[in-house]
Amino acid sequence: MVLQGRAWKYGDDVDTDVIIPARYLNSSDPAELARHCMEDIDAEYAAKVSPGDFLVAGKNFGCGSSREHAPIAIKASGASAVIACSFARIFYRNAFNMGLPIFEVPQAVGEIDAGDVLALDMRQGTLRNETKGRSYAIAPVPPFMQDLVAAGGLLNYMAARRKGK
Repeated sequence: MVLQGRAWKYGDDVDTDVIIPARYLNSSDPAELARHCMEDIDAEYAAKVSPGDFLVAGKNFGCGSSREHAPIAIKASGASAVIACSFARIFYRNAFNMGLPIFEVPQAVGEIDAGDVLALDMRQGTLRNETKGRSYAIAPVPPFMQDLVAAGGLLNYMAARRKGK
């Protein structure tokens, strides 16, 4: 699975309240959450993100509360994945459970600028900055986690398994 899109760049400690502000947690509708994704840090993100784009951030992305709304909002916004130096552990698991792939690629984050075009191959374990012509090795996503993403998240994965698919 190859993902390709533009980079939206943010800093360290992007917490779940920034990803989806608490004032919108009265909804669990992915489209509604997507409309407000990142608005407190980047008011233009939701209106300008294109399907396939990437969020790129520094250390500790997804820190804060354990809400599942954060990866749902990112995924529903059209972003194909998040690339960061590191992730809060609960966000890491919630992201894959919601079908949002995330990657720790600290060696690339500092060299990626907002607007760079990126291509990520989950199976081969490569990230390429097409704008700058640089490639990075990443840990391939384990097959089980790839299956979660392909199914659209843990609940869809489990439903398909129950049906024998």
